[in-house]
Amino acid sequence: MICGPAASETEYRRMRDRPAGLAEAELMAALTEGWGIEPHSVEYLPVGAGSYHWSVTDQRGTAWFVKVDDLGVEGAGRDDAFDRLGRSFGAALALHRDAGLDFVLAPTQTLTDAAVWRPTSRYALSVFPMVAGAAGHFGTHRPEDRVEVIDLLAELHEATPIVVDTASRADLVLPGRDKLEEALQDLDREWAGGPYAEPARKLLSAHAGHVQELLVDFDRRVDQVRSTAAAWVVTHGEPHPGNVMRTPAGLRLIDWNTVQIAPPERDLWMLTPALARMLGDDPVGDVDDVLVRYTRTTGRTVTPAGLALYPLWWQLADIAIYVDELHRPHGNGEDIAASWTYLTNYLKPNRD
Repeated sequence: MICGPAASETEYRRMRDRPAGLAEAELMAALTEGWGIEPHSVEYLPVGAGSYHWSVTDQRGTAWFVKVDDLGVEGAGRDDAFDRLGRSFGAALALHRDAGLDFVLAPTQTLTDAAVWRPTSRYALSVFPMVAGAAGHFGTHRPEDRVEVIDLLAELHEATPIVVDTASRADLVLPGRDKLEEALQDLDREWAGGPYAEPARKLLSAHAGHVQELLVDFDRRVDQVRSTAAAWVVTHGEPHPGNVMRTPAGLRLIDWNTVQIAPPERDLWMLTPALARMLGDDPVGDVDDVLVRYTRTTGRTVTPAGLALYPLWWQLADIAIYVDELHRPHGNGEDIAASWTYLTNYLKPNRD
């Protein structure tokens, strides 16, 4: 199977709707201008999440995995989003090239040695080599895979000095919090932005107290984690099975959109029972030996505060994204329907 990078921080759904306002002709022109790639065949891939993907074969027969990231519906934050993405992909390039981490599947540089290209004000374009192999699916790691993954993460974290001046540093601010709090203050009147707007308002109204409690808990845990800043490392951010490819040459870690200098627990929590519980699954296996192995390899202590923060972060960031999408004007596409389904799953009664 031929796979490329897929998935993004917080949103895990198949991107069946094409990016609004980006014509395929614009995308193809950007490939030629940015990378010198002259497309011969193009196929849209409804895979991954949070980003849009194509398989492109050029005139020479070389296959590429092409990725488009949405920098935001509102123009005000797009420049910052593009800068963050460029720093993340730049860090991935440095980790692969300068730190010698073969498992980092980094983007292909443009003709001007950049990691990402901006075909329009709203979208960012990146290109990756096609790699023979298969990635897993978003979810928990199998017990038999955890040691291999923890060793990979330990090696990544040890490479921090290579990218300490390239990667962004975590600010521990919940993304989308302003929009979530705005929606929480707008529950007393009807939402009329689209077919899921009013159902979303009623759902959020029923669980507003619970969401507020989660935000208070989040702030408390952030205060605990800030004190560990001196021991922060370069983190991938989403090392779940969907971002781990098994290839003939070994494991490859894909999707480097969310690289940050951050607490190591930002990566490690996905190997704990917290992810299974968040997904409504029963935890399988004992992770204590895996975390002990990480500490033995790196000399870093895994903190309970860090492990508690990031599952909460993930849950609240998802809720914030879905509420914002359903609060603002929207239509009937499959992706917005998925947002409603996922928000419902997060706020169903047995989650409270």
